Amino acid sequence: MILLVVLFVGYANVAPMIASRGRLFNDAASVPHRRAGLVFGCDHRIEGRENLYFRYRIDAAADLWKAGKIDFVIVSGDNRERNYNEPEAMRQALVAHGVPTDRIVGDFAGLRTLDSVVRAKEVFGVTEIVFITQRFQNERAIYLAEAHGIDAVGYNARDVEGRGGYKTHLREIGARVKMWLDVRVLGTRPRHLGEKVGLPEIH
Repeated sequence: MILLVVLFVGYANVAPMIASRGRLFNDAASVPHRRAGLVFGCDHRIEGRENLYFRYRIDAAADLWKAGKIDFVIVSGDNRERNYNEPEAMRQALVAHGVPTDRIVGDFAGLRTLDSVVRAKEVFGVTEIVFITQRFQNERAIYLAEAHGIDAVGYNARDVEGRGGYKTHLREIGARVKMWLDVRVLGTRPRHLGEKVGLPEIH
């Protein structure tokens, strides 16, 4: 029984690597053009200090924008509490990096990776997309995208080293098990969908 559990956990963790093979990029110039890139949210500060995951994702999104690889940036994150707004924090940071505010689209119900991925298609009408986050999350997001009929590639933001990065990668093991169960067993849907709004027209 223990062996089966170990094998299952191993399979669930390898599956996103296989799904994302040939779809991950470290150089902005190599990324194929897509109408939208999606930045996954996280808290911009942790225990009073700058969250490097947040900083590196914003840097990567700004790089893609400046390289002309995306027309819009969807900032997808949690906004369940009055004083906690991941998409707004990302919007402000991107504007500070020179991304025009009218090219930034807020998704305020991206409570988890699955929600952000599925909502990109079902709310914003995006079927071809660039995910912008660290490699480990890009792999998982591409697996989810493939399962939901989305043509996705990933632009890898710089990873975080040290203790914080180690703890995040440990949590990723469980996140991938949940990902596999959500897709293959539970058929999990986003907590919130709502009406389809699409992306703005470019004038």
